[in-house]
Amino acid sequence: MFIDEAVITVTGGGGGDGCLSFRREKYVPRGGPDGGDGGNGGSVVLLADSGVSTLLAFRYKSQFAAERGRHGQGSKKAGRTGQDLVVRVPVGTLVTDGDGTLVLADLSVAEQPFTVARGGRGGRGNARFASPSRRAPTRHDPGRPGESRTIRLELKLLADVGLVGFPNAGKSTLISRISAARPKIADYPFTTLEPHLGVVDAGDYRSFVVADIPGLIEGAHHGAGLGHRFLRHLERCELLLHLVDLTSGQDPIGAIDAIRGELERYATALAAKPQIVVLTKADAIQDPAALRQTIDYVEERRLPYLVISAVTGEGLTVLIREVATALARLRSDTAADAEDLR
Repeated sequence: MFIDEAVITVTGGGGGDGCLSFRREKYVPRGGPDGGDGGNGGSVVLLADSGVSTLLAFRYKSQFAAERGRHGQGSKKAGRTGQDLVVRVPVGTLVTDGDGTLVLADLSVAEQPFTVARGGRGGRGNARFASPSRRAPTRHDPGRPGESRTIRLELKLLADVGLVGFPNAGKSTLISRISAARPKIADYPFTTLEPHLGVVDAGDYRSFVVADIPGLIEGAHHGAGLGHRFLRHLERCELLLHLVDLTSGQDPIGAIDAIRGELERYATALAAKPQIVVLTKADAIQDPAALRQTIDYVEERRLPYLVISAVTGEGLTVLIREVATALARLRSDTAADAEDLR
């Protein structure tokens, strides 16, 4: 089961209390305050783990608390510090406050830690308050409570290329042909119910990751269909492949405009990502005029396009090469922009 959202409560461990104690030993005529400090509480730490793929674990557990610090003891013995609680989340997890308005951390790198709730400080024992004018202090501090907060975890898959299009546009078939991913493939809408990732070998020691999300329909930005829940997984992609089925009987030009409109209404930045229009199912095209009109339409708008058939393999080699080239160009431009900002 693919779970990409969770709301949890995290609490740092409370600090241990300081100790109130006076030294009393045989043959020691004058004792003194010897109460030790309490230990600090442990913190709750989120850790990006490449071995975790979903937020499913948080469906069954939503409360996480670190160990509290131990109390101080006599003979100036400090209490033990509470252990941190490490909570492992998938790489690509966005951490926000409970309302989802304030971004606290973006755990996009493997083994990246984020302390989300700090433990409380341990209290001071009475030995801390001794002075020449105050030989027998009775003051000792209680430990402070740890931080407690409700946070929202939102998983955004880390993929280089995202596949978008109407249901049955051929996204699942394509990813199954160019990678080792094996999504369910059938001839009814919304066969794909959850995102799938596939690694594509582009040759010359190059590879890229493709994300297949459930098909979009008009009104997806308002919650229609399934795809709106997974549009967030495209936000990290560098390139989008817009798949258009020329055999469905649907107006392909209208389909292109509809999907681009849904992306625009969901997030302007998402619609602005570089796109390649991929005209699919070339082996089953019955109306060459529709193909010609669609090609003319995308050429007029200077959109790059490819014609493929995932079933026969037509155009797949060219597609992989073009995607790899486009990604290399985009990364080169990004590196140049970063160098200019230095």
